[in-house]
Amino acid sequence: MTKNFPKVVAIGGGTGLSMLLRGLKEKPVDITAIVTVADDGGSSGRLRNELQIPPPGDIRNVLAALSETEPLFEQLLQYRFKNGNGLSGHSVGNLLLAALTNITGDFAKGVLELSRVLNVKGKVLPAANQSIMLSAVMVDGTIVDGESNIPRHGDKIERVYLTPKDVEPLQESIDAIREADLILIGPGSLYTSILPNLLVPKLGEEICQSKAKKIYICNVMTQKGETDKFTASDHVKVLLDHIKTHCLDTIIVNNQPVPKRILERYELEGAEPVFFDQKKLESFGLKIISDNVIKYDQSVIRHDANKLASWIMRMLP
Repeated sequence: MTKNFPKVVAIGGGTGLSMLLRGLKEKPVDITAIVTVADDGGSSGRLRNELQIPPPGDIRNVLAALSETEPLFEQLLQYRFKNGNGLSGHSVGNLLLAALTNITGDFAKGVLELSRVLNVKGKVLPAANQSIMLSAVMVDGTIVDGESNIPRHGDKIERVYLTPKDVEPLQESIDAIREADLILIGPGSLYTSILPNLLVPKLGEEICQSKAKKIYICNVMTQKGETDKFTASDHVKVLLDHIKTHCLDTIIVNNQPVPKRILERYELEGAEPVFFDQKKLESFGLKIISDNVIKYDQSVIRHDANKLASWIMRMLP
């Protein structure tokens, strides 16, 4: 039972959030993950369009990260078909979530049922119980619709917004934020994984009104077409520009240099390390935790889930 454990709410999507949760689930905390439903590419986008359901991909990754089931079953959940007419590109977990949505008649209920099957530690909640469209206004005034299209445009992003504007969060998400002892934002794609959660009306407001400590875990690398040349303070500025209220307390940022051979690989993707510009960060009035918070999975940079989890435990009230 986790009823007496500190309550931690983690907000985001993509690989970054999943990595963080793998470390956190080993700690004595009660976890609620609130996950974006703005994805419109790949398997998730196809299921979203064909079945008119929220995209399941980010939810699937988080369920896999928090599951306490046989490793083979997690491998099954993440298995992606490489061929097959109509099946190619789909992951088994996405298809399971689509099926459970049809069986229960409700995406959030489908997520809950799969959570039970996977013996998930904590709760996994979609940011909304419907698909949402993420759009970006670029600096030249062009509007780009669709999460997967935004990074491809190649221009600097001015701001992002959601359609429909009146999308409702789940009441369970609101309750979790109100009861939270700590709220974690990120890591994950700034515009396409983190902001789609914070821009859901009521959700962003509840986060800012919460008395819980709010920690932003900054990305380690920039993302082509999204955060080119961004420093750590640039990430924070974008968050604050969108949520309108200065509600961040702490930032965790990497201060470890990246080896040259790894840098060369990322240069091919148009990515570089996020620069830790301490003086500018200090101007936001945040508590700054700078540490070596990265590890290498072959030549891929990841956040060190165990190191992050240790810092998070230290910051619990």
